[in-house]
Amino acid sequence: MLRVKKNDRVQVVTGNERGKVGRVLRLLPGSSRVVVEGVNKRFKHVRRSQQNPQGGRLERENPIDVSNVMPYCESCQRGVRIRFAVGEDGTKHRVCAKHGGAL
Repeated sequence: MLRVKKNDRVQVVTGNERGKVGRVLRLLPGSSRVVVEGVNKRFKHVRRSQQNPQGGRLERENPIDVSNVMPYCESCQRGVRIRFAVGEDGTKHRVCAKHGGAL
């Protein structure tokens, strides 16, 4: 089970993009990678086609390993470890390991 989900805010903890905070756009669970908005941007050179009549360079986000991101806690203002807690109604949800609040 991955500790991040789509549309979660995460903070990058290692690499050239360390410290950046962004939203998870896509999960690639087979390869344990995530695509984060505004992180690890690269240029893709495209040839002319009907979809792209001018061709050129498209800048897009590439996946990074899920071990290099941490869920971002708004109240702590940083990436945090998470725990899973069971609520009164029996549902499991994620909580911040630092202060115990919901993410």
